[in-house]
Amino acid sequence: MAGETANNNEILIPAITRVWLAVVGTAAPADATVTMPSGWRPVGYTTEDSLKFNNEPSFEQVRSAQSSYPTRTFQTQDASTVEVDLQQWSGPNFKAVYGGGQIDEVTAQNAKKHYRFTPPRIGSRTEIAACIEVIDGGKHYRYMVPRSMQMEGVSKELAKTKESVLPLRLAVQGGDDADPWYVITDDPSFAPGPTPPAGA
Repeated sequence: MAGETANNNEILIPAITRVWLAVVGTAAPADATVTMPSGWRPVGYTTEDSLKFNNEPSFEQVRSAQSSYPTRTFQTQDASTVEVDLQQWSGPNFKAVYGGGQIDEVTAQNAKKHYRFTPPRIGSRTEIAACIEVIDGGKHYRYMVPRSMQMEGVSKELAKTKESVLPLRLAVQGGDDADPWYVITDDPSFAPGPTPPAGA
């Protein structure tokens, strides 16, 4: 079979990216360009260089006396994470970054309303669904994560000379009843090729 043909149209430049969050079980978009269904909330502005989708499988190797190389390698685990720094401070973004929590209106001495955010207690973190949208000209990609959970600590820099961001770090959760994550795109280079004949 011939190798890949050099094609600069297959180089991705993520000109625009967006991050959406929703309650687990919210209907996912049917394709890569349809308006996001009801229930999905955009997180708003994010920093230019923080968005990452990581996949880190774990493997074990079998060693044998007859070979200097492993004689068999098998996968034992899979792990995927989403990383992005949120620029907009809001109640929903705070809850996403801290894995849940509660926001209440509190009594204030002046007419201006005040609010109290309380982070979740141990054992009460909530899962959320996530969508990473990547646009490069006429090509659109959506990384869909049906279930994820904030599982890292939160470190915020509160310096006078620069913006303070909210670090969203989501760990993909899995199960036997659904794909842990998937990508949906209108990129024509993803079109399946012809099925090779049996035994090829």
